Amino acid sequence: MPPMSASWPQRKPTALLVLADGTVIEGDGIGAEGEALGEVCFNTSLTGYQEILTDPSYAKQIVTFTFPHIGNVGANDEDVEDLVPDNAIGAVGAIFRAEVSAPSNYRSAGGLDAWLKKRGVVALSGIDTRALTALIREKGMPNAVIAHRADGVFDVEALKRKASEWSGLVGLDLAKDAATPGEEVWTEGPWVWNAGYGANAAPNYTIVAIDYGAKRNILRLMSGHGARVVIVPATASAEEILKHQPDGIFLSNGPGDPAATGEYAVPVIRELSRTGIPMFGICLGHQLLALALGGRTEKMHQGHHGANHPVKDFTTGKVEIVSMNHGFAVDPASLPETVEQTHISLFDGTNCGLRVKGAPVFSVQHHPEASPGPQDSHYLFQRFFRMIDDHRAGKAA
Repeated sequence: MPPMSASWPQRKPTALLVLADGTVIEGDGIGAEGEALGEVCFNTSLTGYQEILTDPSYAKQIVTFTFPHIGNVGANDEDVEDLVPDNAIGAVGAIFRAEVSAPSNYRSAGGLDAWLKKRGVVALSGIDTRALTALIREKGMPNAVIAHRADGVFDVEALKRKASEWSGLVGLDLAKDAATPGEEVWTEGPWVWNAGYGANAAPNYTIVAIDYGAKRNILRLMSGHGARVVIVPATASAEEILKHQPDGIFLSNGPGDPAATGEYAVPVIRELSRTGIPMFGICLGHQLLALALGGRTEKMHQGHHGANHPVKDFTTGKVEIVSMNHGFAVDPASLPETVEQTHISLFDGTNCGLRVKGAPVFSVQHHPEASPGPQDSHYLFQRFFRMIDDHRAGKAA
């Protein structure tokens, strides 16, 4: 009779997730080999993993997917969300429950594993993502190192030190790294089934988008509304923005601590908000606008990451299901009397929107571009362009 060890072969782990408290979770490595430091969060979306992993707002984060089957529709060049794919600004790591299967989708241009390798994303599969999600819900989003080596040889103690010594996202400005380095004009329109992305041939508006880590689909939807979108870097001055004579100003999403980015962004936004030009912010842009108006932001316990979050719009009385991706939030109690809270999360009551009373300035915490996610919030783009039309016509906000 063969020894028991021969009957039960042990599979050597080729990837580790090492948390700052010393917890070591073993899995099967896929994607790029190497190590990546980041904050571990969980995302509850059922679809859109490629858009999630390429969202610049996920810079320095390791995304745990609660949906078990990830990768079965493959990857392609159309579903990338960061503006400069060669820079690979987005999630540094990914965690999956099930082994990534071969792709089966007519839009697939290759497998997820190969795409992760090309992008430099370290990933692992084969762990209990429900247990990891429960840990995050209980203890908050931990700092961690995700590591992948095909030979399964790791210096675990060194990984523990790296994870415990990393300072984390608080106080970290990542917008400069995520933003485009110079000015450029965006003309690509929304995606059309079986045709791809169109182009806006005859724009009616000029929108200046301040890029803190913008997503492509936000710019596409603005282009679809007839806008010529001029992208400027996060560090652009008010003078550099106003020289384009914008009909509207957009404050983009992005990664990092809004208070850190606000060191240079807030004075510019404050000056722009006094011009009377319609202004719209999303995610980090929402938080930076709140700071510019006198509010405060705070780090969240577990953040909001998913495409199934209920949000109430007090301006319409309606509840919409939205896409979320943020680990910081605006403290509504810190907003001055001149600012009205317009949206809240129905999960935890946190602030999800604001507007300036008597001025065409507003923002939301969630992602109305819906990439991925439901399209319930597309009306916000219509609201922005109606404000622009009213401003052109000389109507009061």
